Amino acid sequence: MQIQKNVLELIGKTPMIQLDRCLPKTKHSIFGKAEFLNPGGSVKDRIALRIIESAEKRGDLTAGGTIIEATSGNTGLGLCMVAAIKGYKSIIVMPDKMSKEKIDTLKAYGAKVILTPSGVEATDPRSHYSVAKKLSQETPNSYYANQFHNEDNMQTHYETTGPEIWEQMGGKIDCLVNGAGTGGTISGIGKFLKEKNPDIKIILADPIGSILHDLYKYNEIKTPPAPYLIEGIGEDMLPGNMKFKYVDDVIQFNDKEAMQMCRNIVRNEGLFIGPSSAATVVCALKWAEKQTEPKRIVTFLCDNGDRYLSKVFNDDWMKANHLL
Repeated sequence: MQIQKNVLELIGKTPMIQLDRCLPKTKHSIFGKAEFLNPGGSVKDRIALRIIESAEKRGDLTAGGTIIEATSGNTGLGLCMVAAIKGYKSIIVMPDKMSKEKIDTLKAYGAKVILTPSGVEATDPRSHYSVAKKLSQETPNSYYANQFHNEDNMQTHYETTGPEIWEQMGGKIDCLVNGAGTGGTISGIGKFLKEKNPDIKIILADPIGSILHDLYKYNEIKTPPAPYLIEGIGEDMLPGNMKFKYVDDVIQFNDKEAMQMCRNIVRNEGLFIGPSSAATVVCALKWAEKQTEPKRIVTFLCDNGDRYLSKVFNDDWMKANHLL
């Protein structure tokens, strides 16, 4: 059995799992790419390593430096894990709606965590984007990871995640369904898969309240951004890594659908995942309902459920938010 030099060598090459116990009877086959099995517990481990190592090669990040990032938590966790191995400090800026588990885990890695108001526009000086950018300008020897616009994000998934999916499915895939926070995952994978087979459909799962649905459908925001409870996907601005040219449709979901599916998957599939993962399954089913022929659909199991114990897996929280 091979011995790894450190935890970073465990990133990627996650398994593909068929989902059937949690779903209604259907002629379609739905699979989940188990990204929650990355060592930091989410798909964001992939881009965290790539972003930091690329910055090192360019000389943008040097010994003793500080990594600064605006994140809903998972990219921050990935960055802090990489920073721990490489000896960097980290400052993570997050909206205050993020789970206590994410905040505590970031602090366990040694990060300084700064919380900003949720629901403010991206250009607002109080937003986590604005605060992180300002901190990077004020902090000596720091590097702003900038996952929303950093091209290393999308390229990571084009070079690794996309080829893994293609190989695991033996090229037999009709549709990929995934959410978008930065857009890097769905855009990178979408680009790769469409180069392999232009007929593969790429479907974006977007929470009601996010602006991505309107930007894709109408090329403008018809409904102003609104609060939603799900973390990690959906946006109130258009990230540079969100490439709509690789997307074939956007399907919306609400918090209740995602939260209830999350519990369903854990209890029936034994997969301890978070709500954004369940959202991709919800939207995969919505897409499948419109198909006349059997389809093979890949969804994304983005992160681990242990960072949502105080939310989706807490009955009191679910009841308080009218989700049960």
